[in-house]
Amino acid sequence: MDSNALFDAGVREYREKGYYNPAYTPKETDILCAFRLTPSPGVAPEEAAAAVAAESSTGTWTTVWSDLLTNIEKYQAKCYRVESVPGQEGQYLAYVAYDLDLFEEGSMANLTSSIVGNVFGFKAVRALRLEDMRIPLAYLKTFQGPPHGIQVERDKLDKYGRPLLGGTMKPKLGLSAKNYGRVVYECLRGGLDFTKDDENIGSQPFMRWRDRFLFTMEAVKKAEAETGERKGHYLNVTAPSMEEIYRRAEFARDLGSPIIMVDFLTVGFSAQTSLSRWCRDNGVLLHCHRAMHAVIDRQKNHGIHWRVLAKWCRMVGGDHVHNGTVVGKLEGDRAATIGSADLLREDFVPADPGRGIYFDQPWGSLAGMLPVASGGIHVWHMPDLVALFGDDVVLQFGGGTLGHPWGNAAGATANRVALEACVLARNEGRDLLAQGTEVLTAAARWSPELRAAMETWQSVRFDHEGVDTLDPVGGGKGDRP
Repeated sequence: MDSNALFDAGVREYREKGYYNPAYTPKETDILCAFRLTPSPGVAPEEAAAAVAAESSTGTWTTVWSDLLTNIEKYQAKCYRVESVPGQEGQYLAYVAYDLDLFEEGSMANLTSSIVGNVFGFKAVRALRLEDMRIPLAYLKTFQGPPHGIQVERDKLDKYGRPLLGGTMKPKLGLSAKNYGRVVYECLRGGLDFTKDDENIGSQPFMRWRDRFLFTMEAVKKAEAETGERKGHYLNVTAPSMEEIYRRAEFARDLGSPIIMVDFLTVGFSAQTSLSRWCRDNGVLLHCHRAMHAVIDRQKNHGIHWRVLAKWCRMVGGDHVHNGTVVGKLEGDRAATIGSADLLREDFVPADPGRGIYFDQPWGSLAGMLPVASGGIHVWHMPDLVALFGDDVVLQFGGGTLGHPWGNAAGATANRVALEACVLARNEGRDLLAQGTEVLTAAARWSPELRAAMETWQSVRFDHEGVDTLDPVGGGKGDRP
């Protein structure tokens, strides 16, 4: 037999090597991915999809003799369906199945290095986006998930039957530690449950982290004593090294803080996993800020959709994560935002193309996370927020608290009155989306703080057209060939 018949030094056709297999039926234990694929000119969509499957599993551009030393058929990823994206010329949805044995247990670093590694720079594709993943229970069970979860958090904070209310301290940079603590105190005594550090507050010359922690926790304890309510502040422990993250987290714990915060994408998934485990062991809640997410998820044709990042965050562990507001200043399609919120907090989420959810997603025993709605929201948004997200959410007003003309405490009071009025109206069976203005106006008769807030922000809207909108509904469930 001619040895050259087995080994061709040219560029391989991936689809002819088993990486495109429309007859393949995904197994229950397979990790499934839905990629939005834009092939390069002259490349067939099936070949581009097969290239993605190959280069993210066992394949390479030429024949290698060591293929004969392993079970290639078992370990190669398989693209089992390619379909056109409705209304998007030249874009396709490629569904790829990965055998579970390709991934290290409990390692988000390994999973992401495999799925979204080199293939996003592959010349055969002009653009590539990971739209959704189906994580099988067999793999989910190797992750800890949230350190505490929704119910444990409510029990720790003694807060039930309504969304949690928070606020981000402004200005983001420049306050001294003492003045920062003063702002925290005013917001908490005015009615907020939480205040928080912003994503870019670390340990800068104007406010070292230790001083901020001390003054902030003094403010928290003082507000608790005056209001009789459990309060908290998200102390940002994001730091240059893992050792420093632990150092700051331990100091926050020793001061009695019920919650800390981390920028989970910028510190990395391995650091997030370690900190999540520490939080469970030490009884500290963990708030996750999604700083950098829009770099990854905003463009419709390339990157990773937020719903995937949300799934990964729930797996590596956090108790809160920012998820979008629908009505605020940040990007977020309504249906997709509610869909990702459900992926964070529900035990099972069925496939729903109308919300951009491509696969059924069971969560087994992993606890839920609270989605956080923040970014450009104010009291006029409260009816929509309560109607859209329900009780299991953190509503976080930064400028919508501190921008009140009467000061920070009045801004917090206005938000608290608006929240409780909307929750009461909802519980009475009223339609907040249709009657929200009436509900707020009635409550403002008895709250001058709310009335002033409504006058201040009545004309403030964020009606810019979104970039990452959902496609017209088409096709079926991604886990069905």
